[in-house]
Amino acid sequence: MNLNMGILSQSIFHLLWAALVVCQYEDYDFEDDYEEPDQQTPYYFNPNTQAEVPRFPFPVECARECFCPPAFPLSMYCDHRKLKTIPNIPSHVQQLYLQNNAIEAVPAAPFTNVTFVREINLSYNKIKFHMIDQGVFAKLSSLVQLYLQHNELEEFPFPLPSSLERLLLGFNKISRLPGDALEGLPNITTLDLCSNLLDDSVLQDRPFSNMKNLMQLNLCNNKLQTMPPGLPPSLMHLSLENNSISYIPENYFHRLPNIIALRMSHNNLQDVPRNTFNLPNLLELNLGHNKLKQVFYIPRSLQHLYIEGNELENINVTLMCPTLDPLNIHQLTYIRVDQNKLTSPISSYAFFCFPLIRTIYYGEQNVTLNKPTRLRTPVFRRFLTPEEYQEAEDNHETHSQDTEEDHEAQDNNYFYPYFH
Repeated sequence: MNLNMGILSQSIFHLLWAALVVCQYEDYDFEDDYEEPDQQTPYYFNPNTQAEVPRFPFPVECARECFCPPAFPLSMYCDHRKLKTIPNIPSHVQQLYLQNNAIEAVPAAPFTNVTFVREINLSYNKIKFHMIDQGVFAKLSSLVQLYLQHNELEEFPFPLPSSLERLLLGFNKISRLPGDALEGLPNITTLDLCSNLLDDSVLQDRPFSNMKNLMQLNLCNNKLQTMPPGLPPSLMHLSLENNSISYIPENYFHRLPNIIALRMSHNNLQDVPRNTFNLPNLLELNLGHNKLKQVFYIPRSLQHLYIEGNELENINVTLMCPTLDPLNIHQLTYIRVDQNKLTSPISSYAFFCFPLIRTIYYGEQNVTLNKPTRLRTPVFRRFLTPEEYQEAEDNHETHSQDTEEDHEAQDNNYFYPYFH
């Protein structure tokens, strides 16, 4: 009888332990937006690629400088602790959070026993390229997410494991991409290189061309003067804001049919070939704060168009929409045209071409040198219920009270809306 009870108790213990491990993924809200630097971008675990979980009894070891919550036994939180070195990492850890510290180096010793780690966040530290031990990341064969933004890296931190899927390197000092730096990374889907020191010479060797699964590439806030060459056809989101790009070759996007969102605000574009953006899947196009004097063809898939802060004196709707097709209507719902040189609203023909349009934001126009002027209405809205209209009015009043810093922060938030 005692033997049976012992076996029963042991079985119940094993079941409870298994439920605890499973629930740590079920309880975590992977839908949380990427808002604060110390929040983690949601990652959806693929059961076919997830690393094997150690067998019970489950280890409870945790570095004394860190916190290992019982509800998340595979995670170790060492963030915001003024650490200058990386503590020893227990072998069972799968998520390691070391952001917002004063760490300057990544030695191999703390990772000696690491086997299952899938995510490492080392953002907001003081790490330099030459202070990363050779191959320290490459040996982590289960690693899928690596966060190194807001450090002092002068060079791409290679070699890296082939398992890697998301690599964030924004806000560093990277000015070089060695020829083999991106080789052996077939699973990368997201690569963030915003706010570095990359120029055209760095991209001459087409470093991204062999990244067959790359879906999001962020190159904003660099020193580019031309469009990056050799981008893979898998690309869906491209961010090139705050560079010095002045021209887009006419057939540049023919090899990128899957582009959904393109952001090129704050560049030096003066003219865009008419059919440049004839892309079947394009939903968002942001060309704000360039030097455009004329509009261009709008693909039927496009929903949001931002062309504020240019030098447009009129909006030629026939260039945007040369033909009408009742069976394949344009999906455009929002267009922003403030801070141009418009003296009259967009032609009413626009509402035949774009029957779904809900908002045209005119704002202030730069018609005179020193005195911005408004059209008859700063915002045109249609097809709104009374509740939607009131909500839009409330939002517009809030928007009118935004400070310059608010607008600058919004412009620099290059993650939105790609991570939402």
